[in-house]
Amino acid sequence: MTDENRRKFLQRTSGTAMGIGALMTLTRREASADDGDKDEGDLTQGDIQILIAAEIAEALAVTTYTNIINAAPFFTRLASDDQGYLKAALQEEMSHYLLEKSVTQQDSPFTKFFYPQNMFTNAQVTLNTLVTLEDAFIAAYLVGVRRFSNNDLKVTAARIMGIESDHRTLARVVAPGVSTLDGGPIEHVTGIQGVAEDVDPPNNNGYERTLGLTQIQQAVNALLPFVDPGAALAAGFDTTKSFPFEPFTPALPSPLGDFHSFKG
Repeated sequence: MTDENRRKFLQRTSGTAMGIGALMTLTRREASADDGDKDEGDLTQGDIQILIAAEIAEALAVTTYTNIINAAPFFTRLASDDQGYLKAALQEEMSHYLLEKSVTQQDSPFTKFFYPQNMFTNAQVTLNTLVTLEDAFIAAYLVGVRRFSNNDLKVTAARIMGIESDHRTLARVVAPGVSTLDGGPIEHVTGIQGVAEDVDPPNNNGYERTLGLTQIQQAVNALLPFVDPGAALAAGFDTTKSFPFEPFTPALPSPLGDFHSFKG
């Protein structure tokens, strides 16, 4: 993404703001549909709203890793362990999605996604976007830690956030082994804050970044260009093609095995 496109990505037009409102209205409506008489300890509308937003994020993550693995030319040139990192991330993101779906009992309301120009052909764009997404996912799950209504949900959000942090680091680990179009290794990656950061060391955070997010609406804002054609166009994304979310059964142990339930 260019600096101009990144500014558009982070600073929405009024039309995009309307899109954010529409998306949050959708998640509120989905939450309200299941918000009849609830027993103490059951999920709140706010919980469901966060979980649906998380489903959208995880579906986007699965779609991103799937296409990096299947379509990005640089993937086959990576060392086998680096390929393994990305393949494992795909499995983990799918597991997160299914866990969240097991609670909401509904699919992500968005199943097709847009990306920046040259997303899967230009390695620098690919890794910049991947780190940008992981930055957003980390901050979104920290919103869950802050806003979920019970401790089981908060701990689960923290556990998922830790894996998203691993994914951000692995994207930066992979970078030096990836050549840019001019033939040199990728030495800097630009995430959601729009600042090119040296990939040495790849684990460059002492603390995870909240990005100043305190409400799930703010996290959804970061995802909007990936799901909404108008927002995608405003951000300079490629709107000529969308990429479908293709769910699968991950080769991981059941996520319910060691904490038994999302509910308190």
